[in-house]
Amino acid sequence: MPDDKNKFRDGDHLDFEEKVADLDRQMNELRRLSSVKGIDYSAEIRRLQREQVTELKRIYSNLTAWQTVQVARHPKRPLLNDYLNLMVKDFRELHGDRCFGDDRAIITGFGQIGREKVLVVGQNKGKNTKEKVVCNFGCANPEGYRKALIKMKFAEKYGIPVVTLIDTPGAYPGIGAEERGQARAIAANLLEMSRLRVPIVCICIGEGGSGGALGIGVGDRLAMLEFAYYSVISPEGCAAILWRDGSQAAHAAEALKLTSKDLYKMELVDAVIPEPLGGAHRNVHDTVYNVEKYIVKTLRDLKRTKIENLLENRYKKLRSIGTSPAEKLRRKTQAGRERVKAAMEAIPKKPKPVPAKV
Repeated sequence: MPDDKNKFRDGDHLDFEEKVADLDRQMNELRRLSSVKGIDYSAEIRRLQREQVTELKRIYSNLTAWQTVQVARHPKRPLLNDYLNLMVKDFRELHGDRCFGDDRAIITGFGQIGREKVLVVGQNKGKNTKEKVVCNFGCANPEGYRKALIKMKFAEKYGIPVVTLIDTPGAYPGIGAEERGQARAIAANLLEMSRLRVPIVCICIGEGGSGGALGIGVGDRLAMLEFAYYSVISPEGCAAILWRDGSQAAHAAEALKLTSKDLYKMELVDAVIPEPLGGAHRNVHDTVYNVEKYIVKTLRDLKRTKIENLLENRYKKLRSIGTSPAEKLRRKTQAGRERVKAAMEAIPKKPKPVPAKV
């Protein structure tokens, strides 16, 4: 449940949480009356809390794809700065791309997560209106992706793992971004991250939209928070293209298969990180703790693997995207088949016996 600093008000509830909002209003009113009149309403408040928990379990166990998108965009959902403040110790930010400027939509810097020293690369949406405008609502420019790549190459030089936190509706589509090479900047990141000689862990913490997310989304492990979404395009953009009607976004969301359940079932993501009851926005600390626990465990496993094997596994993982189960099985057993074939060819062949002449 939200703490006092993150108390829910009427405007903080989503459209499908009418009953939850009503229960919140009742509890807030009882707390107000208790402080004004000095009457103990704790038993009634506990009863309402139990009802609210039951209702939240019912709602969040059966979210539609469009409802998941709404949860991922909740204004109180933890953003990059929350993770940096609560999860990363001794964070030191690095600025600039040595070419054009410092894009505030992508934050890079060294820090410590658990006992692991890492480079953190994250997409920043901003908390208030002023911050949102400065960082284009989390939509990065080419200089942001160039900055991320330069810092990742710097981390590679010293053998420091990379952790990326994805949260963007997409790369910035402005004319200035296109003039400065938006597509090439993202493509260069895809190429270089695929062969970076350090472990890379990518986590989608909110929105994962289009090439903007892919620009920092190539790694050894790709995980998602339970109510995040990851898609080739936003539902509104898809609806505008297919139906020329943004109101069809709910249908587009279902067709895009953008939820963590769908993507995990299709083996496009490696893990789904659970969120607290009612979504990450209802308990920021528990959400950050779950992400931190996943990062520490995953990095510990990846660091046990030799770099050559790590790069080979990363290559196979990327090449297997979109292949059928039969094709994946064929590729998995290909090396074994080749060894068997080579061994059989190495067996000396006995000459065929010549039949005796009568």
